[in-house]
Amino acid sequence: MATRCDQQYTTPLPPDLLIKFRKRIRALGGSDIALVIQKCLFKTDVSSGHNRLSIPFNQIRQTFLTPQETKFLNSGDNKKKCSEMEVMLIEPSLRRSIISLRKWEMKKASGSATSIYVLVGQWNSVAWRNALREDETVQLWSFRINSKLCLALVKRKAKSNGYFVEF
Repeated sequence: MATRCDQQYTTPLPPDLLIKFRKRIRALGGSDIALVIQKCLFKTDVSSGHNRLSIPFNQIRQTFLTPQETKFLNSGDNKKKCSEMEVMLIEPSLRRSIISLRKWEMKKASGSATSIYVLVGQWNSVAWRNALREDETVQLWSFRINSKLCLALVKRKAKSNGYFVEF
């Protein structure tokens, strides 16, 4: 049986960020709004034991970090604590919170590694407050306030015709 996660790449993207989020970002003085990723939440994204939202590199729609931010996140390695950036997050409820962005190297059984970004720290609280569930579709948007990276997490609900409606 196919899940919504199986269909995440065939569902068209909505044309723009929801108006209520755009207004909230503008009220905070935000600019440079860009879609980072649209993804279906997996069990590990909403599991309290994992406490993280994964952002796989191969699903990122466009670069959202400055070269300096990328360099900073790359400065950690597996022998020491990962480098992390504290960023403001606008949650689906429009509540603002602070969350940590990290880059992880995930080892595969083949011995190779793949890189992902993750939102960690207060992720379990964000997921609980916003009733995030496995198989729901979310979008992560980036924006800047005075050149500082900020993020917005938007829940989307697919209609039977494949298009999204506001959640």
